Amino acid sequence: MGGAKKKSPAQAEKSQAAEAAKKEGGSKKDKKEQKQKTNISVIIDDGQAMNFIKNSKVFTAQELSRQTNVKVSAANAFLLNLLKQGAVKRVGGYSGHHVYVQS
Repeated sequence: MGGAKKKSPAQAEKSQAAEAAKKEGGSKKDKKEQKQKTNISVIIDDGQAMNFIKNSKVFTAQELSRQTNVKVSAANAFLLNLLKQGAVKRVGGYSGHHVYVQS
């Protein structure tokens, strides 16, 4: 009744090339393992961040990260630090997307 569909010449050529690469040991996993991981730490510019905070009525970590060109996680850590110092207040938001205002 059924059976395997005959591969097109292009598909057959690709599968032959993939099998040849497997036999030689040039798989994608080896290339990924060769790359070394680097630990990147991003420090937020305090002056630029505080300038943005002073000029805003309310703001979020996402807005701060966009304005200071850092990751959201770095902006969030900066805001949590300011929250502990009392420089900003959390006034709203939900599920990690909090709204802050300058104290």
